[in-house]
Amino acid sequence: MKKTFTLLLFLVLALTSVAQDTNRHVRKGWTFGVLPSVAYDADLGLQYGALTNIYYFGDGSTYPEYLHSFYAEAAYTTKHFGIFRFAYDSKHLIPKHRLSIDLTYLPDQMCDFYGFNGYQSDYIAAYSNQDDPAYISRAYYKYRRDLFRFSADLQGDIHRPWYWNAGIGLLHFDVGPVDIDRLNSYTKKEENRLPDTVSLFAYYVRDGYISVAEAGGGSHPYLHGGITYDTRDRLQNPTRGIHTDAFFTYYAGFGNISGYNNLKFNFNWRHYISLYSDRLILAYRLGTQLTLAGNSPFYLNTYLNQLYMQRVVYEGLGGANSVRGIMRNRILAPGVAFANVELRTRVASLKVGKNMFYLGLVPFLDAGMVVQPYRPVCQDPHLSGPTADDGFFGDHGVYRPHLGGGLGVKVAMNDNFVLSVDWATAFNHQDNGKFSNLYIKMGYMF
Repeated sequence: MKKTFTLLLFLVLALTSVAQDTNRHVRKGWTFGVLPSVAYDADLGLQYGALTNIYYFGDGSTYPEYLHSFYAEAAYTTKHFGIFRFAYDSKHLIPKHRLSIDLTYLPDQMCDFYGFNGYQSDYIAAYSNQDDPAYISRAYYKYRRDLFRFSADLQGDIHRPWYWNAGIGLLHFDVGPVDIDRLNSYTKKEENRLPDTVSLFAYYVRDGYISVAEAGGGSHPYLHGGITYDTRDRLQNPTRGIHTDAFFTYYAGFGNISGYNNLKFNFNWRHYISLYSDRLILAYRLGTQLTLAGNSPFYLNTYLNQLYMQRVVYEGLGGANSVRGIMRNRILAPGVAFANVELRTRVASLKVGKNMFYLGLVPFLDAGMVVQPYRPVCQDPHLSGPTADDGFFGDHGVYRPHLGGGLGVKVAMNDNFVLSVDWATAFNHQDNGKFSNLYIKMGYMF
């Protein structure tokens, strides 16, 4: 509790410094600041590092809109997940077009892997619980996944509120078993050392559910394009409007993964409804990612495609950015769908100097499900076991929704800077061995 309180205080102080800067006189020329990169994620642990955002406002005539934005971040988490990112954004480099460039490296020494098709793969919490007699290893449901990402995306007007989008990029995945020796070198306590045992990922490779070609990862250059419809009253914390996009992404594969070219389709619908001024907002999001053609390697199915990058992590279904309370990557399949519903309330407001603060409470419900399962289905009882009757859902519950829900607390300054503390739980023990899951981040989830 003391660590959580210290983290919250640290984030509030950091936000205050930024909020105060944005409320001064009209900005001209260059402005920048260095802030701590601090967050907490039930799946990734405590994040620590630093970030900076450099803005160029020119003669100030476009303020508060910037002419150019440069963002850099370097951080690491206590569960061995790294963030190293540079991003550029501008609506003025190319007149009447928005250009976004992202260059990111995300090393992950303990990436989650719970098998294919959601409920069709049993999750046995005891296997990674050191206090249980059935304990195998804390790394049993893990593998190593390092991701290098580059993207360059362009957006232009069709006829407002319609926009077109196009972009190119590269995703390079370096995949393999957890490096047990490396992780053990971080600790001197014998009880914290990982045993050198076989993981679920290794069983999938051994039995051919993950092919030898995809077991080591690979490089996937891509092209994507689509359309956006946006009637939100503001970009940050909207109170009304619709923001939706539909787009296609073609991934190529070379060398050992030349057989893994594929075409994916994404659709996202976000709707914001004012029930009472800006004090009570119903916000919901519906989305899907489908593989329309070709073969998609398992590691590419852990990534949710985006038309342009707005944050660092776009993990597959489960976790802070998609289905809270559900373990990260719990729902892994070639095609998935998800939904989020939030009731955003403002319970108190306060003005301090030139800054407006408000406290919000946000009950929420999240859901995700498989809509395109892997075939053939894994039949080894050590790897996968039925958890439900065929019934309406078929295939031992593969199409059954995974549900999570909870309550969020939001501390906002000037509507632009929001400290978000979400508590969530999974509705089924197969989706998480922990009842309580805490996520402390910046901004609303959508």
